[in-house]
Amino acid sequence: MQRIGVDAVSVDRIALAVKRSGPGFLNKVYTPAELVYCGANTERLAGRWAAKEAVIKCFDGTGICFPRRRIEVLPGPSGAPKVRLLGDDHGARVEVSITHHSGLAVATSHLEMPDPAEIKGLSLLPAPESLLLPERPRDAHKGTFGTVVVLAGSLGFTGAAYLAATGAARTGAGLVRLLIAETIYPILAAKCTEVMATPVPEVAPGAVGHAAYDSVLRQLSTAEAGVIGPGLGHDRSTWRLILDLALHAECPLVLDADALNALADSARKKTRLGKNRVLTPHPGEMARLLGKTADAVQADRAGAARKAAKEWGAIIVLKGAHTLVAHPDGRLSEDPHEVPALATGGTGDVLSGVIAALIAQGSDPYTAAVSGVYVHAAAGRRIAYRLGDSGLLASDLLPEIPLVMHTLRQGGL
Repeated sequence: MQRIGVDAVSVDRIALAVKRSGPGFLNKVYTPAELVYCGANTERLAGRWAAKEAVIKCFDGTGICFPRRRIEVLPGPSGAPKVRLLGDDHGARVEVSITHHSGLAVATSHLEMPDPAEIKGLSLLPAPESLLLPERPRDAHKGTFGTVVVLAGSLGFTGAAYLAATGAARTGAGLVRLLIAETIYPILAAKCTEVMATPVPEVAPGAVGHAAYDSVLRQLSTAEAGVIGPGLGHDRSTWRLILDLALHAECPLVLDADALNALADSARKKTRLGKNRVLTPHPGEMARLLGKTADAVQADRAGAARKAAKEWGAIIVLKGAHTLVAHPDGRLSEDPHEVPALATGGTGDVLSGVIAALIAQGSDPYTAAVSGVYVHAAAGRRIAYRLGDSGLLASDLLPEIPLVMHTLRQGGL
């Protein structure tokens, strides 16, 4: 496979970016070696920017993504620019040329590599029978793809709120509204751009409590799906709020993390929540939901998932290697993935947002759970292939999710 990429950028534009953002801009775009080579020379900086953009364009449609800072362009032995891809290059050979004319830096890139479908580790595993992604009509607008409302986060756990909400946005929800306690609103308002951060009343610094019930319920009434729980904390008033929302909110809900702890701790244990509720426990949370030990859950994962689905009357996603999705009617789906890299904090928060976004776009909760689990795990597998089984950050999943969904829609199983 061969590709050509071309890009041009104004030298003045790069100079303005350096003036406005300084090290923040430079360290996000350029490698340390490039910064040493370019120094304060904005023509060189502009040339590298254009070259990186040209290389990125070469990879469009391949399912492979190199951020700018993982594309290094430095002079080779002959003085001509030479590209180095920092990470697994998948057998790619890239050449670039850079010219300057009339205040513009112009770069051309030539890529030659094996067909991505043949690259081990990037092809998708066989999908479960129930996997189905919502359609994306050509004449759609943001209202077509639904609204997701996320209630998450507390003092010290703002990352969980960000990951769940951004996971929903990356999966294609038309709008995502993040409801957070007033104290932590400034943090999330600064961190979120596409996601709409909205403060709600709190009962303690950073803790949303039952005083916010009416406000949150109104927000959920405008949504096609909701996420409740990631990082919400253990305040008793928070747990009371969670329980009442789980029982009374009309829209489908994905319940994760502290929402599961609230359910397990409730005197109303085993309340049948309904088939438009999706619970996403890891083995420890499942043990608390069933009153068992985690070892007992792991000894019979399928039995535990089916039992929880029947007792709670809800869709159950039992996370782990070969994640299971159980329906109260007895259906059970097993995901094909084993991705140790996903065993890190925050990846479950992303999953809750993925599932909610699929529901908002029209999938029924069971199909959304099966499909969301697969997309989430496939994104983790792609990263693990490049970076290994350790060191993955939950935020690394976010740009991979739309790539996996695009490949699925192109029939790339």
